Amino acid sequence: MRIGVVSVSDRASTGVYEDKGLPALQDWLARALKNPVTFEPRLIPDEAGRISAALVELVDAGCSLVLTTGGTGPARRDVTPEATLAIADREMPGFGEQMRQVSLKFVPTAILSRQVAVIRGECLIINLPGQPKAIQETLEGLKDDQGKPVVPGIFAAVPYCIDLIGGPYLETNDDVCKAFRPKSAVRPPRAA
Repeated sequence: MRIGVVSVSDRASTGVYEDKGLPALQDWLARALKNPVTFEPRLIPDEAGRISAALVELVDAGCSLVLTTGGTGPARRDVTPEATLAIADREMPGFGEQMRQVSLKFVPTAILSRQVAVIRGECLIINLPGQPKAIQETLEGLKDDQGKPVVPGIFAAVPYCIDLIGGPYLETNDDVCKAFRPKSAVRPPRAA
């Protein structure tokens, strides 16, 4: 499984500060997925043309999933959603809606977030928030003190979405994030 991870930041891409988005994405995915994963990382500035080009490059390189972090606010330089929509075959609005629902449990400014998700070919592309804590919360969801989900994260729907668009079968570590599939779509676990 190839996964593209893209951090969009003017300052991190020029070395003004250390990028924390790529390590956060890779760490969470490594814990959440049972599948062997090859990451295709990119650190790029907030420039629509460069973002769109990186997304197309990753899809063309065989990524079945591309996750971006950063550039989804209302600031003038925040152009990740526009760059993502520009290369999309189809939009998947439920992902952005659910990310905002998760974030609203923490900050009222979550309504300013413009995350989107799209399909290009056989690849799902999702724009995530920029902060590592928010990345984990939106992917994993919110759990109570006993570890039971209170607000579902978006990643529970990602494996089945990838199934539906022709990608590889993803298996998750249930203690991090349990994938949801209809019973008819569940395959027997792989042998260890």
